[in-house]
Amino acid sequence: MLDISKQRTRESRAAIERLYITMRHLFIRGSYKPLGISGRSLIDALLTLKPEIYGTIEDPEKVELDGLLYIIERLPDGIEECRFIKLVAREGFEEAGHNVIIPPKRRRNCYRIDDNRMYIEMTRGRSDIYDILTHLTFMCVEGEKIKNHSLDQKGRLKDDWKKLEEIVTLEDQGKSFDEKKAAVYLSNFLGRTVKETQEAIKKFKKGNNKNSLYHIVYWLGKTTIAEHKDQHDKEITFSAKLREIVGHHIYGEQWANKIKKCVYEHKWNDRPIHVISANMHSFLNAVYGFGALKSKKYASIEKMAIETSKAENSALRDKIKKHALKNGLIEIEDQSGTNLPVQLIDMAALNLNDLPDEIKPEGKLAKKDMPLLIVMDYAFGEQAFECLDELLKPYETAGSKENVDLNIRSVTVMGKAGILLGNKGDVMIPTAHVFEGTADNYPIDNDFTADDFKDQHAVYEGTMITVLGTSLQNKDVLNHFVTSTWNAVGLEMEGAHYQKAIQSAAKIRKSIKEDVVVRYAYYASDNPLKTGSTLASGSLGMEGVKPTYLITTLSLKKILS
Repeated sequence: MLDISKQRTRESRAAIERLYITMRHLFIRGSYKPLGISGRSLIDALLTLKPEIYGTIEDPEKVELDGLLYIIERLPDGIEECRFIKLVAREGFEEAGHNVIIPPKRRRNCYRIDDNRMYIEMTRGRSDIYDILTHLTFMCVEGEKIKNHSLDQKGRLKDDWKKLEEIVTLEDQGKSFDEKKAAVYLSNFLGRTVKETQEAIKKFKKGNNKNSLYHIVYWLGKTTIAEHKDQHDKEITFSAKLREIVGHHIYGEQWANKIKKCVYEHKWNDRPIHVISANMHSFLNAVYGFGALKSKKYASIEKMAIETSKAENSALRDKIKKHALKNGLIEIEDQSGTNLPVQLIDMAALNLNDLPDEIKPEGKLAKKDMPLLIVMDYAFGEQAFECLDELLKPYETAGSKENVDLNIRSVTVMGKAGILLGNKGDVMIPTAHVFEGTADNYPIDNDFTADDFKDQHAVYEGTMITVLGTSLQNKDVLNHFVTSTWNAVGLEMEGAHYQKAIQSAAKIRKSIKEDVVVRYAYYASDNPLKTGSTLASGSLGMEGVKPTYLITTLSLKKILS
């Protein structure tokens, strides 16, 4: 059994390497056909790998429904209808009057040019490009399954296909149809039971995507059938501009300069600055929530967070935001293309008596010693290096060659990650980041330890694997990291990139002090080693509130101490 497991691990790691080499080659080449020779090489590697997030991808009969919902929520509405998909840089489509489409679960600008063409802006670097190519490859695999279920042995369309076409037409016209019969017709193309099909229909209805499962399955099948019968090939292309600028930090530099300009103009560059990568609500709520909602008398930050997180309590969230904007919060909306909004929180503008007891500093702090928080939204893969690397560089003032260093005291990364030893919602504290598929390993002196969370939450301490993409992980590779001497506790996509930027700034450029404090803590959004607990199984929901605000509280406590 051990030899078989090792063999599978080697095959899987080789498949990941083939996927990335092939994708990089196709990107440099400029175009490929998903069902052509090059596209087939991606499909073969993906089927060898059998990523956990794509469930039954290797089953030739069953369409993988959870995986399909996962990618559809991260791709633009209507992409299943398009034969031509082009990945582009920011090239003026919105300014030219094209309507922007933003996928519900992945912020990126997309444009439906006509019935057959979808253009997708790629501003987050190679990680984002590889991620979307993996999703498109998976979509082609499932389209092939639907096509095979739609044709008889002589290559003719089955009668059930015509019934599905009628249902989609009625749905597009806003007319009613017999949903019981419709689910039976649909199940024939999914290779699933009627019960499984009905449950999937409900999941797609609850999702944030515009189109129903009927619509998506029909169009995936229709475009694949057209490719098979009429040689209407699909094609994925990359614009010349995108190929020219990838890796050159174009968007990260614009993003960082806007932040540093704001800090410089407010004369905050000498203040103790703490950079935080997190979501856009937890630090805002923890710092301002008690002051904004004084009449509520919450027992803890967690209690306040649970109540304000409820969908029906948008008025409370609005009240906190209005209070914050009057008391030191500056929001910097991204216009560069990074899709990373930023909050500057000037804690010198706060009444410290309004802070929760959990984070309130023991003694008085002089105004010059009050922290300035730069809270940036979650980066994506390599984008983390691009943006943090640019942010930690000195600011070059306009019209002058003077370089102004920022007084960076700490960098805190609170992220979502996959866990390998525990359950959804558990906390992971990294002692090192190991970059999968490379020799880049980053031991870290983490200011967080497992003891900080002891008796408050389930916590695991050890190595974190920075993976090339969440879409490519399988059990064999992950088990290798757990059972080998790597002693891994989880996987994520940004840690090694952040640490690379911090070490470059501290040890090579000397733009920040070498003793800058680093804090990394992750909470588990999924467990890819447990069936039903992968990212495709859905979000944490309210389960994520406790670990999110526990990490937030401990971060602020350390910053203010």
